[in-house]
Amino acid sequence: MNILIKPIITEKATNDSELFNRYAFVVNKRANKIEIKDAVEAAYGVSIESVKTMNYPVLRKTKYTKKGLVTGTKASYKKAIVQLAEGESIDFYNNL
Repeated sequence: MNILIKPIITEKATNDSELFNRYAFVVNKRANKIEIKDAVEAAYGVSIESVKTMNYPVLRKTKYTKKGLVTGTKASYKKAIVQLAEGESIDFYNNL
């Protein structure tokens, strides 16, 4: 089971990483906090203080247009915010 799917690099996540040493990842929906912690430590070689997770549900939208009723969905996902130990950091841009 691949636990880490991708890092979240948004303005809010970047601000959190600079100020509070927290990093956000999209993770497998079935992964628990211990598995997420082990996966991040193995992938980036850092030590972790805490892991917080959030489940985002499927978003369904319906619009009434000239062509009729248009429906769309956005997939569900699980997000993990990882708090690193003091003095540690993750560089997402080193492989570019």
